[in-house]
Amino acid sequence: MPLAAGTKLGPYEIISRIGAGGMGEVYRARDHRLNRIVAIKVLAMHVSDRSDVNARFEREATTLASLSHPHICPVFDVGRQGETDYIVMEYIDGSTLAERLRRGALPADEALRVAVEIGDALDGAHRHGIIHRDLKPANIMLTASGAKLLDFGLAKLTHDTTPSGTMSTSPAQERMTGEGTILGTIQYMAPEQLEGKEADSRTDLFAFGSILREMITGRKTFAGASQASIIAAILDYEPVPISTDQPLASSQLDRVVKKCLAKNPERRWQTAADLRDELEWIAKGGQIEASTNRTAARSQRFVSVWAMGTTALLAIALLIIGFRSPASPQPSEQARFGIPTPSLPNPRYLTISPDGRWMAFAGSTASRATVLFVRRIDSASSEPLAGTEGASAPFWSPDSRSIGFFAGGSLKKVGVPGGPVQNICGADADRQSGTWNRAGTVVFASGGLLQRVSAAGGEPTPVRGLDESRQETANMQPMFLPDGNHFLYLAWSTQQASRAIYVGSLESADTVKVFDSQSNTCCSTEGARSSRSRSTHRRSRSRVPSYVSLTTSITTC
Repeated sequence: MPLAAGTKLGPYEIISRIGAGGMGEVYRARDHRLNRIVAIKVLAMHVSDRSDVNARFEREATTLASLSHPHICPVFDVGRQGETDYIVMEYIDGSTLAERLRRGALPADEALRVAVEIGDALDGAHRHGIIHRDLKPANIMLTASGAKLLDFGLAKLTHDTTPSGTMSTSPAQERMTGEGTILGTIQYMAPEQLEGKEADSRTDLFAFGSILREMITGRKTFAGASQASIIAAILDYEPVPISTDQPLASSQLDRVVKKCLAKNPERRWQTAADLRDELEWIAKGGQIEASTNRTAARSQRFVSVWAMGTTALLAIALLIIGFRSPASPQPSEQARFGIPTPSLPNPRYLTISPDGRWMAFAGSTASRATVLFVRRIDSASSEPLAGTEGASAPFWSPDSRSIGFFAGGSLKKVGVPGGPVQNICGADADRQSGTWNRAGTVVFASGGLLQRVSAAGGEPTPVRGLDESRQETANMQPMFLPDGNHFLYLAWSTQQASRAIYVGSLESADTVKVFDSQSNTCCSTEGARSSRSRSTHRRSRSRVPSYVSLTTSITTC
């Protein structure tokens, strides 16, 4: 029977129940001696007379009492009152990792931080000869001060030769380990545990890898309709690379997880310390550096393999910051490489994701329906995105995980590599283009006017009107600059001398002329419909703002 509020256990007063499992319950209580809130774990009455359960309960108290680590929940006290055995622990205000994962994957930086903290906690336990053996998201608490490792009820002391206790098949959402027939929670168990072999510290690292992959992808590493199918998956199934479910994940994380999940313990990371150090390196920039090197290598393959394909031009024009002395002119730099268009009629609107890993374009299918296609840079095949019929003028979100596009009189977005299409707002069908900043604001052109709207959806508002003094007929093809506030756009006019690229701002109606332009494609990644499209860029005499540094044009012919 659960303990009622107000029940006294020595100097502790029960306030409320927190959770329960097969062997006992956890309560929130007040320590009247030190006037603090604590957590009390109580052995359930119906198992309190079992020697094996009592042994496990005592082992957990002894195990935790021997550990002092900032990311392991500490034991304050143990006691017995009447027939009730209890352990007094730190009360942790937060939520379990299992509860957080119900909302989906963690951001990469948060997942790495949690992984480093739990890796450090495992290292501390392993150095004291303690193997957790029931590592799972429900036993990891997320708090404002960091992650905390809980529930050492199934912990094994490496110098302990007594027979193992009973084994649990409790679901991942339960905080406490229940009764059953297998030691641990099946979904996060290592192959040697399932086969009844001796567990060591590398057993914890297998579970750690499964949890890390779940944090990054938002999906369980090993899943099945039954315990038997989950066991079969753990013993025989090799999880697909993380990048399959999470395109932004680095190859370093793939390697770390793959090594954790090796079926043979000899091929895993051999210590939690080594694993933690590798994750710290990735978190501090190794991931970015390696990703940059990998992108550079792919770019070299682009030049050699695709040089004879359909030509695409990337003209990078260095815009001058401030005035430059006429006595020391700096020539413009150009880079060219070829990108073959897919074997589809009328491919157009080619755009490359900010992380350099994906291409997106609107193309016609065999049935002549126009849809969005995406293609990984390192892949030879393109995949259509369902629900994007009639799409045009695609543009990327800054995290490369979504694409904005226009179709059916609306501005829409779709996830990459696929997902449900969402309407953002209505949009006129003429002269469409868009750009998306890190704050979640989309500036788009439709009907010759620039408007802004939240990427989450809403009612668009004008950014600026047409300048009658310049006889403008359209403002189009906006492109956010790195600060996320200023953007380039093309102003089109009935007067040839007034056609130019300008810098606008979300915070002001003021504009600055950057250079003259006679092209209607000079500021966007939209594909030109004709190879006869030409542009001339003359440097404006106006002072170019310091936040304008680089603009890119991609044209497909």
